[in-house]
Amino acid sequence: MNKLLRNDRGQLRNGWWILLFAAIFVASQMVYRPVSHGLQHLGVDKEWLGPLPVVFLVTITWICLRLRRQGLADVGLRLDAAWLRQVAGGFAFGAVEMLVLVAMIWLAGGVRFELDPARGLGVLVFGLWSFAWAALIEELLFRGFVFQRLVDGIGAPAAMLLMAAAFAAGHWGNPGMEGGTRVAAMVDMALGAILLGLAWLRTRSLALPVGIHLGWNWTQGTLLGLGVSGFAQPGWLHPQLLPLPQWLTGGAFGPEASVFSVAVDVIAIALLWRWKGVTNRPHAARLPVAEAA
Repeated sequence: MNKLLRNDRGQLRNGWWILLFAAIFVASQMVYRPVSHGLQHLGVDKEWLGPLPVVFLVTITWICLRLRRQGLADVGLRLDAAWLRQVAGGFAFGAVEMLVLVAMIWLAGGVRFELDPARGLGVLVFGLWSFAWAALIEELLFRGFVFQRLVDGIGAPAAMLLMAAAFAAGHWGNPGMEGGTRVAAMVDMALGAILLGLAWLRTRSLALPVGIHLGWNWTQGTLLGLGVSGFAQPGWLHPQLLPLPQWLTGGAFGPEASVFSVAVDVIAIALLWRWKGVTNRPHAARLPVAEAA
């Protein structure tokens, strides 16, 4: 029984930590839902409740880390100047990825843009607010405590593949996912998860994954006005998709369902693979094999 619970170093096995995280997460919904509904009943618009799920996820993560006698910095939430620089660098990387992707679709004759005269600076700022919280939620869920326990337990390659499958499954059935776009979208989501997982492995911080995620989504939705994973966005530009196959333009799902997105992801993964990572963080760049689960 002791071997079932603990590894050779006497530590609780990673699988049990993942189950504990899941149990606390499920239990937290009994508090989260009444709080969310209560705030909305008091007149707080749902669009301004982005920080609430992040607060709950950070709290759940903190509880698990405290039980391990660790702090939030150990999961990659060290909020200092270096962390913010990595967020900014990741934002630029993700934005360039999306601009290259959309440029490919535009050059293929799949989309054209007009400046939306009704849009102003407020749209860009509110989009940054909304997508920042969304990026934090997804990175805490898919590159946070659970992912890191998987890396420690089964090794980085297997952990990235498992979370890539989970990330893609989490977007299954989103609006606009139909026909040929479904295949391209699922492949893109899986590759995107691998890219973001590699960003964590190269830095051992959530800053770079959050920045890449934010830059990708904000540029796609808020700046260019394209759909983000099937959800329409009020953008600074007004795009018009031209009558070409959806597997090329991405259709209503957005450019993430275009074959060009798969190509851009593969290139981005190759660039991160060649990057040695942040050298001032010990073991940040290596891809660890499985340790004791």
